[in-house]
Amino acid sequence: MEAHGSGWLNTALVYLGAAVLAVPLARLAGLGAIIGYLAAGIAIGPFGLALVTDAQTMLHVAEFGVVLMLFLVGLELEPRRLWSLRRPIFGWGSVQLIGSVALLAGVGVAFGAQWRLALVAALALALSSTAIGLAVLNERNLMPTPAGQSVLSIALFQDIAAIPILALLPLLAAGARGTGGGGGAEAAKAVAVIAAIVLGGRLVLRPALRWIARSKTPEIFTAASLLLVVATAALMQSAGLSMALGAFLAGVLLAESEYRHELETDLEPFKGLLLGLFFIAVGMGIDFDVVRQHPGLVAAVVLGFLAVKAVLLALMARAMAVPLAERPVFVILLAQGGEFGFVVLQTAQGAGAIGAAPASLLVASIAVSMLLTPLVLVAADRWWPAHVARHARATRPAELSEPQASPIIIAGFGRYGQIVGRLLAANGLSATVLEHNADHIESLRKFGWKAFYGDATRLDLLRMAGAAEARVFVLAIDDVEQSVQCATLVLAHFPRCTVVARARNATHYARLRQLGLVHIERETLDSSLLSGRTVLELAGLRPHEARRQALRFRRHSIDLLEQMVPHIADEGRLVAIARQGREQLEETWARERDQRNSGAVRGAWHSPEGE
Repeated sequence: MEAHGSGWLNTALVYLGAAVLAVPLARLAGLGAIIGYLAAGIAIGPFGLALVTDAQTMLHVAEFGVVLMLFLVGLELEPRRLWSLRRPIFGWGSVQLIGSVALLAGVGVAFGAQWRLALVAALALALSSTAIGLAVLNERNLMPTPAGQSVLSIALFQDIAAIPILALLPLLAAGARGTGGGGGAEAAKAVAVIAAIVLGGRLVLRPALRWIARSKTPEIFTAASLLLVVATAALMQSAGLSMALGAFLAGVLLAESEYRHELETDLEPFKGLLLGLFFIAVGMGIDFDVVRQHPGLVAAVVLGFLAVKAVLLALMARAMAVPLAERPVFVILLAQGGEFGFVVLQTAQGAGAIGAAPASLLVASIAVSMLLTPLVLVAADRWWPAHVARHARATRPAELSEPQASPIIIAGFGRYGQIVGRLLAANGLSATVLEHNADHIESLRKFGWKAFYGDATRLDLLRMAGAAEARVFVLAIDDVEQSVQCATLVLAHFPRCTVVARARNATHYARLRQLGLVHIERETLDSSLLSGRTVLELAGLRPHEARRQALRFRRHSIDLLEQMVPHIADEGRLVAIARQGREQLEETWARERDQRNSGAVRGAWHSPEGE
């Protein structure tokens, strides 16, 4: 017993020591944490220092990190958002999976493989690594982006497709026996399990978590969080479904609960640790004997299936309108092989649909592709931005080619500038619009706006836009530095033009005021005051009184900001002015409330009712 405990202790020491050494070194080299974990696995595995040889056992344990990750991803997606993703999940997900299988199987048959073997290989290679894909998206904060949502949607479809893929494998075995009516029973069992999770999530989970939270024992709530994920995963596995998919479904059902943030906080450390162990186990599991024996064949398989999938994914990215800058992430993360490919090949080998030698070759190829993925992303980070810049220069709309004569110019036509433009148009006034975002220009023209591409900090472009004759220049540029630069140009070269400016914040306001601008509006002040008026009314104030107080606060805020303008570089002075202004406002309004209250009391005392 003591020796067994010592063995586990030594193994844990090796794993943690390898991770602590490899991951900081990989990050220092700009390669990311995932490469560090994979390198650590290779170093301590049977084909490195051989400090740990049982990679499969650790892989099974560490797969729970993928389950936890999908649960936490589900917590970020409310059911309404998930429903809005139904088309990408089932539409583009099926295009990617079916298209990849068809292309890969076709290539295999073309190179002389028997069709059953080619189809099994295609089913395994068409799948992508959910663990690496979502870990990269989280590491780079890309989950909310179009590319991130697209990768998530297709990864979810692949998890859903796991059931029919595994059911198909015995049918592909040479001389396979008929499956009888078992398929219908398994399908019914799967539907029943999913229904139980959905109904349980709606009716049981929240009351149970509420009851546990009342105990006010943080460690018990953490244990309950882990129990929830483990139980959901075990239930899905018992029905032959994806554990990760079940955990994701449970997360979605709790996305709107009051315990969402508590669950995230409790499970995040376990997810990070287990995911790290998962990547270490993948690195340990790469069969370098196969790679050494057939290096050319492994390289051909890896490059071949990556190229086939990448071509399909590049076409999909274009059709899905994934932004050009995000396409490498979308293509690279979905072109790689995935951990579920190991399961497909293991199941197919057990059913007799594929031999041991080709299965080992494909397992090694998938593992190598997973190892290469973070490296390819690093290379893309260094090469792709230059390509995007060249493409933008080649495809951007033509700039102003002839002078304009509108009395109003709007520089920057985002959410702020558009409101100004719509108000002008509604009153029959036209404006020359300058916008520096080429993609935004195309979108504006679809909605009927006459917008021109151009950098409003260029003096020649301002002259071409008619700034010398214009009466009003609306400065709605989002970037603070460009806004200040543009204001400086207009004031210096077009003194007849009155500038109406948008300020992002108090500092931006002060810089524009120091230039001499008078008509400046902070972009969030009035919208915040409107919300404040509503809150005052809901708190009991009469509508006219709430409006009066909001207007008074607006004047006070502007006066206070004007006092700060000369001291914008002195943080201590700014803090003192802000504190003094707040205290004066609160004291003045407190005296007024006391006076109103005392007046009301006196009125009641001298009224007939009071007598």
